[in-house]
Amino acid sequence: MRNLLGRYGSRTFSSLRVANYRLYFTGQSISLAGTWMQTTAQSWLVLTLTHSSTDLGLVVAIQTLPVLLLAPYGGVVADRVDKRRLMVVLQSLMGVQALALGLLTVLGAVQFWEVCALAAVLGLNNTFENPSRQAFIREMVGREELRNAVSLNSVTSNAARAVGPALAGVLIATVGDGVCFLLNAASFIAVVTSLLVMDRSALRPSTPIPKEKGQLREGLAYASRTREIAVPLVMMGLVGMLAYEFQVSLPVLAERTFHGGSEAYGFLTGAMGLGAVVGGLITASRGRTGIRPMLAASGGFGLAILFTALSPVLLLSYVGMLFVGYASVAFVATGNSTIQLSSAPTMRGRVLSLWQLAFQGTTPIGGPVIGWVIAESDPRVGLVVGAASCLVAAAAGAALARRLPSSPPLAGTGRLLAGDAAGGDRAA
Repeated sequence: MRNLLGRYGSRTFSSLRVANYRLYFTGQSISLAGTWMQTTAQSWLVLTLTHSSTDLGLVVAIQTLPVLLLAPYGGVVADRVDKRRLMVVLQSLMGVQALALGLLTVLGAVQFWEVCALAAVLGLNNTFENPSRQAFIREMVGREELRNAVSLNSVTSNAARAVGPALAGVLIATVGDGVCFLLNAASFIAVVTSLLVMDRSALRPSTPIPKEKGQLREGLAYASRTREIAVPLVMMGLVGMLAYEFQVSLPVLAERTFHGGSEAYGFLTGAMGLGAVVGGLITASRGRTGIRPMLAASGGFGLAILFTALSPVLLLSYVGMLFVGYASVAFVATGNSTIQLSSAPTMRGRVLSLWQLAFQGTTPIGGPVIGWVIAESDPRVGLVVGAASCLVAAAAGAALARRLPSSPPLAGTGRLLAGDAAGGDRAA
């Protein structure tokens, strides 16, 4: 039994043997807990200021609008520059944004338009930081540990999703939401420090591309003709637009459907995070890349959201959100790993910026839509719309995989990452 657990643990956490990634993982774990505290507190702050689900969707849309408009260019920048240095600058600026929002809130001077303005600033930072951060993982761990590191990153994010919102709910109820923003500002010290002190000689940076015309179009064309990139992007576009609007639907579900407070909202989000931690650990140990696992994860994601939407009592919604988290991390980690392992090094930043566009950039469309649906009907209906998008994405992904020709393997891989046109897969 001990040998079995040892082998399982070795597979699950294998990328943590890389010292630089271990440093980064620790810093991110601290910072992401603060990020989820801020996400939870910001949604509750907007709902407190405006009492409007439409305004809640509007803030989410404003925060992600820069991603919709500029994400592909953010990928071009990531392919041109030193990713670590860019992350140090942008992570520091995110800390300043959180500090400003925290001070305004603690001093009782915060207004709705200020929340919107600071959300836009955060979104602009995310637009350029996210592609670099995603591509930087491979520079730390190499190809052989990429899938494991991506899965552990999802575990980190979703462990923070479990801890951050629950802690935010308690803090909001006791000392106020402004403290959540201030703690998030302090948490950025950890991730910036980890980037500054890591051993740069052990990194495997991709060669920055020279600045030339047409690089954005080149990246778009490359992604559209590569099946193992195009199919995940289309699926994430559908799911990201309508299913991942939990910042809009869950606060209203907690308040209006179950007549709860910030604690109920925090624990709904926390349950999703807890389920995602379990899913992430399993994916890190046994997960596979390719189109077929992504189709299965998308279908499971939709069914889990549907169960949550139809749950008659809050306790069952907590259970449903556990499965939502499990399926969500399997879907995201599988898709992210598949496109990274299928993309050429000089294209990775641009490909990952398109992934960010599909994941977050569609929110300016989906956030207001889900907010409007909830305002006109019920938060349960908003969740049902998200569930339907996951099931449609699975069907659309299967159809597209049959139509696109199989992509040739990258040099040195010896095989494809997705199998036949029906969406077969192989382990990374």
